[in-house]
Amino acid sequence: MRKLVVSMNLSLDGFMSGPNAELDWHFETWNEEMSEKLLGQLEKSDTLLLGRVTYEAMAVYWSAKPMENNFPRQDQAIADKMNRHTKVVFSKTTRTVRWHNTRFACSKMEDEISYLRQQKGKDMLLFGSGTLVSSFIQSDLVDEYQLWIHPVILGRGRPLFKNAQRRINLRLTDSVLFTSGVIGLNYEVLHRTCT
Repeated sequence: MRKLVVSMNLSLDGFMSGPNAELDWHFETWNEEMSEKLLGQLEKSDTLLLGRVTYEAMAVYWSAKPMENNFPRQDQAIADKMNRHTKVVFSKTTRTVRWHNTRFACSKMEDEISYLRQQKGKDMLLFGSGTLVSSFIQSDLVDEYQLWIHPVILGRGRPLFKNAQRRINLRLTDSVLFTSGVIGLNYEVLHRTCT
């Protein structure tokens, strides 16, 4: 069965973004090693799950930036994967397709994920999309977390596990220390325990 994998950049104190949705802190430590790791994640998946805001931002970046002359060569393979993957967007406010291979979820979140799990294919990746990931966590839909812990303390912002309402047991399946100081941690969800 296909897994639902959350891939998230986090500050050391657990924030996905700053208080005003700032993401500049994770670009400061991104390097070629991390691009290679991300490419490996994309090769194990074929579907991106996105909320509206993240979808609109990524659609602009990944479909237009690779056409620019100064686009980093090492990111071209990532762009190719991102553009080829199926994008499933969870949005109540828009149905405007802005990116190749996009479709909008047309049923309840749990039903949509159940349907996707039953389809043939590789894993499903959820990038960013704070509101969506929070809903997935609350509904016990996440199978794996791929966390990129950056060497920065933001002090405030949007926490990944803000709305977690129960204990979730995890098993570390992979870890890597990048030369930039970022630590990549992969955790498999074992079982959920009510509190």
